[in-house]
Amino acid sequence: MRLVFAGTPDPAVPSLRRLIESPQHEVVAVVTRPDAVAGRGRKVTRSPIALLAEEHGIEVLTPAKPSEPDFVERLTALAPDCCPVVAYGALLPRRVLDIPRHGWVNLHFSLLPAWRGAAPVQAAILSGDEITGAATFRIEEGLDTGPVYGVVTEKIAVSDTAGVLLGRLAESGARLLESTLDGIEDGTVQAVPQAAEGVSYAPKIDAEVGHVRWDQPALAIGRRIRAVTPAPGAWTEVDGRRLKLGPVELVEESLPPRAVEVRKTGVYVGTATTAVRLNQVQPQGKRMMSALDWARGARLQPGAVVE
Repeated sequence: MRLVFAGTPDPAVPSLRRLIESPQHEVVAVVTRPDAVAGRGRKVTRSPIALLAEEHGIEVLTPAKPSEPDFVERLTALAPDCCPVVAYGALLPRRVLDIPRHGWVNLHFSLLPAWRGAAPVQAAILSGDEITGAATFRIEEGLDTGPVYGVVTEKIAVSDTAGVLLGRLAESGARLLESTLDGIEDGTVQAVPQAAEGVSYAPKIDAEVGHVRWDQPALAIGRRIRAVTPAPGAWTEVDGRRLKLGPVELVEESLPPRAVEVRKTGVYVGTATTAVRLNQVQPQGKRMMSALDWARGARLQPGAVVE
């Protein structure tokens, strides 16, 4: 099939690479978000999908909005049979959805109808789900409501961060997306309407979600930190200064909530249940370091607390 691929961040790269290498399909163009300012140097950066497409000499379309007349005209001229989508980052209007004869097929990183929305992997970890996965579905105008072609499942390990889990799902999801497109082309797969039960939503994660609330149970704190790692990142405050936190280790002893205790074996913080041991932390303006190195440099006073 003639494909126009839509995607933007790193998790979309395995899918595009797989489709470029597929003998059964031809990627004639990609659609991605416009160049953006990123990083400490505030440099204008191409999306990972744009960079991969350019490596292979594939046309790159970067509309500010998919409803732009010039984009609609170009997409129509490309005459795609299908438009696969992975984390594109913009809503598609009806006039654009109707252009490819097989529609737009989205790879979504959850087991729909669970966790519709922008941050399904983070939501699954935050909620303590044991199993998640990825699904391919045909895009409708509703939010991730379209009929499902296929799914793959993935067990969530107790140590999984959102970044690690999303990396695995990006690879297994890429295989699912390719097989879905193969099946659409030869007529062997059919989209099935989503169940009416079990619907949940995963809104975009902002920085405030990463603010650790130490009056919560240790298990919930551990999940929150893993869910926002690597982005937007978990954090707390010590002496009025923000401290970024890597994943923590749950231990079997207790401290008062928010209390910090520095020992030879590590830095411990009290929660509503048992304490946690900090591993890697990042003070403002500095690199990531061990919690013990940070505590020695910070010269924490007895009775120190986190906020």
